[in-house]
Amino acid sequence: MDAASTTGVLHPYWPRDLLIPSYVANDRSMSEILVFLFSVSGLFLLVTWLITGKQGLGSWRRLAVCWFAVCGFIHGVIEGWFSLYYEIIPGDQSFLSQLWKEYSKGDSRYVIADNFTVCMETVTACLWGPFSFWVVFAFLTNKPYRFVLQLIVSLGQLYGDVLYFYTEHRDGYSHGEIGHPVYFWFYFVFMNMLWVVIPLVLIVDAWRHLSAAQTHADATQAHKSKRN
Repeated sequence: MDAASTTGVLHPYWPRDLLIPSYVANDRSMSEILVFLFSVSGLFLLVTWLITGKQGLGSWRRLAVCWFAVCGFIHGVIEGWFSLYYEIIPGDQSFLSQLWKEYSKGDSRYVIADNFTVCMETVTACLWGPFSFWVVFAFLTNKPYRFVLQLIVSLGQLYGDVLYFYTEHRDGYSHGEIGHPVYFWFYFVFMNMLWVVIPLVLIVDAWRHLSAAQTHADATQAHKSKRN
């Protein structure tokens, strides 16, 4: 059931007494919005997978590079849209604004321009979007700094997502319907936990490669010192 604000404007967000006077209901369905999101993300994944197949990378590394390609799209385009248009999203009917209004059913901070959310998403869009594409480029061209970039981006993603969950926890999960199978468990929990679990794995991966490189450099230096 939609809730009415004190001005009589109906909206589907929590808490139910939330005031969103400019809100206009989406004219696109949930399925249209989700099909778009996962289709474009899938396209980025598929194209990157095909490209990495020509680079001699292993399956695990190819999947990691595909992840960063999808991140580049989501951070740069989807979250970039929010960082630019957060003030007008509640009443805007552009496709990406409707996407954010749909997602906001799981976290209404996005339709009220919550200060933390705006700052966090702006940093994500401006830094981790371009940096994610840079990681893809670095691995495709075998740059020596590729694992440094992987570590930086993954740490940034993890830090932002931990703050995202923790701030909502501090608010008592008041911006969504706790336990709702789609809005809470899929939108809020599952889709965001991806940016906790996968960056953690990639941080460990980068740590191992950078440690191995430093160990080799130290051994080489020690060998040179003995020779001298």
